[in-house]
Amino acid sequence: MENKEVENWDSFLAPYEQAVEELKVKLKGIRKQYRDENAHAPIEFITGRVKTKESILEKAEVRDIDLTRLEQDVQDIAGLRIMCQFVEDIHEVVRLLRARKDFKIIIERDYITHKKESGYRSYHMVIEYPVQRIYEEKKILVEIQIRTLAMNFWATIEHSLNYKYRGEYPEELHDRLIRAAEAAFRLDEEMSEIREEIKDAQRYFSDKKEDGR
Repeated sequence: MENKEVENWDSFLAPYEQAVEELKVKLKGIRKQYRDENAHAPIEFITGRVKTKESILEKAEVRDIDLTRLEQDVQDIAGLRIMCQFVEDIHEVVRLLRARKDFKIIIERDYITHKKESGYRSYHMVIEYPVQRIYEEKKILVEIQIRTLAMNFWATIEHSLNYKYRGEYPEELHDRLIRAAEAAFRLDEEMSEIREEIKDAQRYFSDKKEDGR
């Protein structure tokens, strides 16, 4: 799509759907390699999605994005979410992604070290991923969010509330969300303190499971 609005949405979204599926396979492959070596996998699980036509158009309207520039200016048409057990795992995943040669990292946003005012924490990357189509290679933008399970729980709830209130929260609810975000982060900190014990217990459980006991 160049210098014109979208005419065929199925065709427009197809490369994004392909990118999400390919990246999920590759990321699951990383997790499997760790587990095959009986090592702690920094990736707990991966989810992915492609925005709907309606969601893309809504975002374009809210952010005043020209419909001829959707591919360049809507960076999360394709999105992946990588869940980790520990904050330390997030940094390991970032290191692994930086080392890959099959895509180019365009933007990194560290909302863990520098949390958003709302309390939101996560690590974001926008990558340029080459999708092999029948007649061409198409480079598209994909947003990758890397977060702990606690961060994801808070962000999922906040997203639902934000959709309801359009970001204009009642003051009491806003304060509660901030406190909940800090509680979630304290949970991550506590889990990090005992992560070696947790990993040992998980290895023990995994060994027993493989033994059929």
